[in-house]
Amino acid sequence: MSARAACCAIGLFAAFGGRVASAAVPSLAVDAGGLAPAVARYFEAHCYSCHTAEAAPERLDLKTLSTDVADPLVAARWQQVLQRVVGNEMPPPEEPRPPVAETQAVAKVIRRAAAEAVAKQRAEQGRVAARRLNRIEYENTLRDLLGVDVSVRESLPADSVTDGFDNQSSALHTSSFLLDRYLDAADVGLDAAIANRPQPPLFKKRIRFQDERTVKIATQSVYRDLGEGKPLVMFSSSPWNAVTVGQFYPKDRGRYRIRISCSAYQSGDQPVSMHVEAGPMQMGQKNHLVGYYSIPPGKPTVVEFEDYFEPRYGIRVGPFGTIGANQIVQIGGAEKYDGPGLAIEWVDVEGPLHDVWPPESHRRIFGDLKQTPSPRFNERDRVEVTSDDPKSDAEKFVRRFADRAFRRPATDADVSAVMTLVESKLADGYSFEHAVRVGLKRVLVSPKFLFLDEQPGRLDDAAVAARLAYFLWSTQPDEALRTAADKNLANDRELLGSETERLLGSPKAAEFTKNFCGQWLKLREIDFTAPDRRLYPEFDDLLKDSMLRETHLFFEDVLKNDRPLTNFVASDFTYLNDRLARHYGIPDVAGQEMRRVSLPAGSDRGGVLTMGAVLKVTANGTSTSPVVRGAFVLDRILGMPPPPPPDGVPAVEPDIRGATTIRAQLAKHRELTECAGCHKRIDPPGFALEQFDVIGGKRTYYRSLGGGRPVPVPAGSPRVSYAQGRDVDAVDALADGRRFADCAEYKRLLLADKDALARGLARQLVTYATGRAPDLADAEAIEKIVDRVREKRYGFRTLVHEVVQSDLFLRK
Repeated sequence: MSARAACCAIGLFAAFGGRVASAAVPSLAVDAGGLAPAVARYFEAHCYSCHTAEAAPERLDLKTLSTDVADPLVAARWQQVLQRVVGNEMPPPEEPRPPVAETQAVAKVIRRAAAEAVAKQRAEQGRVAARRLNRIEYENTLRDLLGVDVSVRESLPADSVTDGFDNQSSALHTSSFLLDRYLDAADVGLDAAIANRPQPPLFKKRIRFQDERTVKIATQSVYRDLGEGKPLVMFSSSPWNAVTVGQFYPKDRGRYRIRISCSAYQSGDQPVSMHVEAGPMQMGQKNHLVGYYSIPPGKPTVVEFEDYFEPRYGIRVGPFGTIGANQIVQIGGAEKYDGPGLAIEWVDVEGPLHDVWPPESHRRIFGDLKQTPSPRFNERDRVEVTSDDPKSDAEKFVRRFADRAFRRPATDADVSAVMTLVESKLADGYSFEHAVRVGLKRVLVSPKFLFLDEQPGRLDDAAVAARLAYFLWSTQPDEALRTAADKNLANDRELLGSETERLLGSPKAAEFTKNFCGQWLKLREIDFTAPDRRLYPEFDDLLKDSMLRETHLFFEDVLKNDRPLTNFVASDFTYLNDRLARHYGIPDVAGQEMRRVSLPAGSDRGGVLTMGAVLKVTANGTSTSPVVRGAFVLDRILGMPPPPPPDGVPAVEPDIRGATTIRAQLAKHRELTECAGCHKRIDPPGFALEQFDVIGGKRTYYRSLGGGRPVPVPAGSPRVSYAQGRDVDAVDALADGRRFADCAEYKRLLLADKDALARGLARQLVTYATGRAPDLADAEAIEKIVDRVREKRYGFRTLVHEVVQSDLFLRK
């Protein structure tokens, strides 16, 4: 047996789970013309010496591997074969390589055969199953349809994640429980949209913190009152010392304008950070971050923002990054403390802000139809819409609403079904407004609202418009996109390109950053683990928030400027503020505002792989694992996810006591036959990233809670709980034999194959945009996208455009 038996066969066997019996189907690529014999000759020349029952009974038998590529499981196995061969992983480095042209030709034949095998089924059923809106898309659509800020996603069941995203058709199930939740959510939206009360009075007040209850009942001396008409200084950044502004307790929902006059105090010429959050301010309920602000000393700075508040929501303000309350008390209290603090002069609150009344949300439904008194218990000033011609007006309002809700013109049958319900309610004595509202709820639980209306074959104009809007905005098409749909959008490449460009340039495209980037790079998992305070005492919420903003801003920069997608692997810039720059060891970045920063020559940063947010979500709270990070790179960056581990094989848990290294543990793990092949691919990128710890800091040694050398700390700094464990070793080799010494060298190896990076990212975009991951039958379409992007220097914005223009996007 040749040397190939020792390396490549084990990997293929592990990936496929063993031999696959042959199926009674025609030979793969039999209809592919004269290249079919070349396929057989290729495998005979380069593979059969190891991968046949005669050569090695325990390994994958390529001679009897089913060729029924219409079967998704078989197609997935053939796709893994192609990934190994085209990626130069097989034959292994020590064996002769087939000519590149020969490999590419064989790959093309197999891909085309897979596409032809499913062509009839896709023509009848489509590539993607019926796709329901996920809860984020539902909330955004309800917001844009009704014109109100409503938060209903948390009242809906969490969506399942498949192939890395929560908008995949195969995972978006529907149940009676979900429909019940949709009815409740429709009520929430309609309650917010329809104005049944007079315009709420404008609340306008200037608030002094000295009058706040939090300050008055404080048991620790952490505030300093500078006197009548002067600021209150807050010194403690302990969470319980932040001031909840109790004098702002809104009775009416809506948007409010908040203005905070503040300055840094006793900080020399340095700014002090201010933290502001808003929300219910209740135990067990989550507030949302408004922002971190860098407040300079001297003349007060006015921080202004607008936010949406439900009744009885509030805001909380405090310094961030100053010392804790107990330290201030030990010094002798706020009056004796001479360190930095945050001086709050006043807080102005104004709202709810309405330009007209009834508001736009109400007019979208009922136009300018009159309102008359309709008092109820405890609502003596209540009003309702009335009509002199109820049936005619109701039909007009229902049709107009359904047109927008269904994302295409409603048919007469659609409207008739709703009007039957409305008329029955009118006959039962319901008021005009109440009867119409029942009809609108019927629209909001209709399959035409809850699902994307896509028919097999090439999508029509309305379906293309909806798919484009949900791809880039996570919401319904706006009026301009609907107008474009009336002008042959699906068949006019120039019009489709201009609309894609318009949507990318809209503020709504922030949803693409949040939802695609947030899932592609797993940023949504940033709070899944909390770093162990004994090992990583320097981690804080400002650092976490800065990490997330760095990745989002970087993604938007690459997209906006059509920068080469290779920037996601290595770049000469990133986005930083003072907190994140100090964490990365990059000098001369002051203040908490994020800004574009050119990285110094030789920097370890640049690209998403070495960003703090990505490094944190690929680690747990105590340790890193090359397996987890390596699998992340294969899946998210290269689009080649490794198979799940075999049953019965325990996971490798890093030893935080410092007795051994993860490399030694994995070396032992690779001795298991069923693990060796996959770990040869998974471990190398993971080892390259071992230079970075749980919170994304650069390291040369592991932190240990057991034995180890003492960690030297600067004079005056607090002692640390951890010891200096074993040294980090990032050296390894890829499955094709190429070696690297550190993460920078590994990045250069990735950049050597730009097509692989484009292919991997194209797969992620197609998965997110269409609701289904590409399979072997789609591989040729993916290659066409890669070919076009290559011609345009691999621009990321170009890649988005090419995905939209592809048959994968334009067909169900």
